Amino acid sequence: MDWAATLDLYCERTDPAFWAEPLNAVSNAAFLIAAVAAVASASEPRRDPLAMVLAAIVFTIGLGSFAFHTLAAKGAMLFDVGPISLFIHLYLFAGLRRFVGLGPALAAVLTLAFFAAGFSVDRIGEGALNGSVGYLPALAAMPALAIGTWLHGTDSARQAGAAKRLLMVTALFALSITFRSIDNAVCTAFPAGTHFLWHTLNACVLFLLLRLLFMTERQVQTA
Repeated sequence: MDWAATLDLYCERTDPAFWAEPLNAVSNAAFLIAAVAAVASASEPRRDPLAMVLAAIVFTIGLGSFAFHTLAAKGAMLFDVGPISLFIHLYLFAGLRRFVGLGPALAAVLTLAFFAAGFSVDRIGEGALNGSVGYLPALAAMPALAIGTWLHGTDSARQAGAAKRLLMVTALFALSITFRSIDNAVCTAFPAGTHFLWHTLNACVLFLLLRLLFMTERQVQTA
């Protein structure tokens, strides 16, 4: 495989130049802001190393996606999709542990099962929805996690609040995937495309997920 080969996947890119995707590139700053804002808004964030690691991954997502949307090389794609996949699976494990209350072994098994299912969906539907099909398992997992959160624990008000937030984030994530999926379809009407909106909204999704994780840890510790 030629890792240096240039990819032309989005409306905005019309040539292999470094700044051929200015909106797609600059909009990655939203991930950096999301990571920093989530940590800054948390009370005593150092007491929650898991959330701190996930915040660092979100920051890396911004850097990796910037590299991909400027270099547009197959090799650079790894810096884009790698951190995203790591965040999805680590957050699922964290959510199963912290929101649903599962033990580490069962949470790990379910996370591995999710990974296998997601890999299968990505292989079967490769290229579908403008390459967004790989995010559908994550979209499906979020309401499932919300249901598990709502059913878990004795503090029904706190669990219901967390479940409601997860469902709201699910709706926002669905909207962001929609903008990612229609990018090439709107090229004629909107040459800039809509991929930059995927970045912006997805950064909001990740901020809200991080915020929820920080909030849950604080509530557990002060209970």
